[in-house]
Amino acid sequence: MVGGLGRMSAPGRIRVVHVIQNMNYGGMERMLADLIAALDQSVFQQHLVVLQYLGRFAKGLEQFAQLQVCPPMARGSLLWPRQLVRVLRRLEPDIVHTHSGVWFKGSWAARMAHVPVVVHTEHGRPSPDKQPGRFIDSVAARWTDRVVAVSDALVEQVASTITSDRSRIRRIVNGIPIRPMRVVDATAVRRALSLEPGSLIIGSVGRLEPIKGPDLLVEAFALLQAAWPSEPRPALVVIGEGSLRSSVEARATSLGVAERIRWLGWRDDVDQWLPAFDLFTLTSRSEGTSISLLEAMAAGRCPVVTDVGGNREVLGPELAHRLVRTLDPAAIAAGWRAALSDGRLHNDVSLGRRRVESSYSIAGMVAAYETLYTELLGRPGCL
Repeated sequence: MVGGLGRMSAPGRIRVVHVIQNMNYGGMERMLADLIAALDQSVFQQHLVVLQYLGRFAKGLEQFAQLQVCPPMARGSLLWPRQLVRVLRRLEPDIVHTHSGVWFKGSWAARMAHVPVVVHTEHGRPSPDKQPGRFIDSVAARWTDRVVAVSDALVEQVASTITSDRSRIRRIVNGIPIRPMRVVDATAVRRALSLEPGSLIIGSVGRLEPIKGPDLLVEAFALLQAAWPSEPRPALVVIGEGSLRSSVEARATSLGVAERIRWLGWRDDVDQWLPAFDLFTLTSRSEGTSISLLEAMAAGRCPVVTDVGGNREVLGPELAHRLVRTLDPAAIAAGWRAALSDGRLHNDVSLGRRRVESSYSIAGMVAAYETLYTELLGRPGCL
């Protein structure tokens, strides 16, 4: 147990236990950290249970929740998650809230521990959705009172592949804190990256995993480099880590573009890099509601992103011209080139920030979850 907040034991509060694999890097983990920090502490007593390890986004959360790493579970724990059941029985939650990656195990353990309410947030699913995962999650959905989907597209995917009972699906989009736009010394940033002062920068933030399409990112960048008409050619700055890093770095070398790519790994100061990008891109094969996309738009960066998942919803009709086909490096490269040479770029920057301010604030997200929790516990038989 980490934290041990005695002040959180006041009677009458709703006890919520969040269950997730870990709180290391990623948009889902960032969203959960923001939710825990912003929930009304006078109404909700929170616990965070991780099945692997805490990670960087857990830093500081002991102010708002009790943090615990679940004891290691043996092979076969998907069917009999004994250690997690014991943790939940000891915590006696009113609500268990699971997140992508632990839905089956978390909801099954919650039901065995006789938890009154189970909520699951689906942060994103592969597309197409493979049958084994669909079957497992459809079983978990039977033990879940509400399935939260973070975009309209994800609502439709959950309804068509996991549960056809739409009354049990709730759309709650992710939100971020809206901060004043930062101004950075672009020349100093380029100098730090060993780039020429006039270099245009395409930036991307995300896991280097197949679903995020870093292979498509490198292929598209090579096409852009080959077609760029003058020097200096644009540079690509990638913030993130993952299992594909070595392979995409090798591919960049084989394509002859490695010298124009900067791989920064995971950074704790992403907000300081975003303002230096001339445009922000995602080449994902699937998305929920991307936190990095919201942050980039709030930072005043023009987005060029693949038309998957919640990306179209985030950009809205005003910025739909910045969507590009996924699985199509040529279309992605063309979208970048159009944005970098388009006189509408400044207008798109303003449109993007206003859209995040109006539709993707953390206050709206938190209010929606608070309403969901209290509605579910108000149902007959739940208390």
